[in-house]
Amino acid sequence: MKLLKPFFVVTDIGFILYWIITYFHIIPESMAFKDYNNPIMVHWNWSFFPLDILISITGLSSLYLYRRQLPSWRPWALISLVLTFCSGLQAIAFWAFAHDFDVYWWGFNLYLMIYPLFFLRTVMTGYGKAAA
Repeated sequence: MKLLKPFFVVTDIGFILYWIITYFHIIPESMAFKDYNNPIMVHWNWSFFPLDILISITGLSSLYLYRRQLPSWRPWALISLVLTFCSGLQAIAFWAFAHDFDVYWWGFNLYLMIYPLFFLRTVMTGYGKAAA
């Protein structure tokens, strides 16, 4: 968990900040993704809101449970990692099918896809013992 904690903090707080920034339309036009103001793209982007907030809730909950030395941190961390991967995958798949490459948005979403892969095994190791 020592290595995972900074990733959870950055990702989970990052999602919360992203959605606050998005809600208040603070993202500069130069940093926005292609067709950012298109109503269909706005709806597509907001379709990630429940998933991203659930990622933040599960990730921050796992940190809280870990700090209290409760073994139930593992399932919460596992859920957060899997959902984080899925969030990144969905965005990358969309941009790939749309043939739209923006290094900024791809970078963030590749981060969401890749970092969980390094921690899944660690979180699942001892899972049976932690859940018992």
